[in-house]
Amino acid sequence: MIRSNHVSVFLFILAGFGCKNKIKETEDSVYSRHLQRHVKLTIINTPVPDDKNSFNLLLLNDGDDIDKLRVKEITDSLYKKKLIQPLVVVAIHTSDRMKELGIGEYPDYKNNGSSAAKYSAFVYDELYPFIKKKTGVRKFNSITIAGCSLGALSAFDIAWDHADRIDKVGVFSGSFWYRDKDASAADYSDDKDRMMMNKISSSRKRPHLKYWFYAGDEEEKGDRDKDGVIDVVDDTKDLITVLNSKNAVSADDITFTEIKEGKHDYPSWSHVFPQFLIWGVGK
Repeated sequence: MIRSNHVSVFLFILAGFGCKNKIKETEDSVYSRHLQRHVKLTIINTPVPDDKNSFNLLLLNDGDDIDKLRVKEITDSLYKKKLIQPLVVVAIHTSDRMKELGIGEYPDYKNNGSSAAKYSAFVYDELYPFIKKKTGVRKFNSITIAGCSLGALSAFDIAWDHADRIDKVGVFSGSFWYRDKDASAADYSDDKDRMMMNKISSSRKRPHLKYWFYAGDEEEKGDRDKDGVIDVVDDTKDLITVLNSKNAVSADDITFTEIKEGKHDYPSWSHVFPQFLIWGVGK
């Protein structure tokens, strides 16, 4: 059992980690001064390599639902098949996902994402140093952040703002519809009111990131522009277009997986999760 004094589960690494042939799943927590709460973490790791710096780190939003994503099962299977490199997955549990997951600078028109800036600061200022210290890893081989739906929007936003530390971002059904005005408003415009599109378009940054996107053709019925393509697919493709227009990426930097039968749910996301892991930390 993890005691309330937060003795880290990462001590298994520093102590040599008893069984070296099994995937481990444990829980821990870290206090965040930014969020003013203890943040629960679910940690999944492959066996410790001889060189701990060959570990890759994957940060996952919505750690509350990590079992639905089948992360441990998939990681175990891919590692045993020697398809992925050594990996530490840290899944972050949210307190109020509608407040904490969003775009750091601004909440949407309903004030969702009002704590997103604090959440981003927690990941960058507190969580990463905590993981690094407790694992004894001087520099991870790679760092990826990912999430689903609002968690994907948050992951993309954090990666864009902190590309000095993050290498890759995984987006499962990203909420790129996120807007500063009700879509039913008479003066609503996709070009002007989708917040992430505006952020990337107006940004002077050209971060060197690699992007993995998923969208399913059966996620919803919404089609704001009446072009016969559902919004989640349109929004994802529009964001990719914006990225390309920044001349910040090459063709090899973006992977877009569109599944005809894909839905906005964990069975669909877990179905493509192996593809994502192989993309991110494959051998």
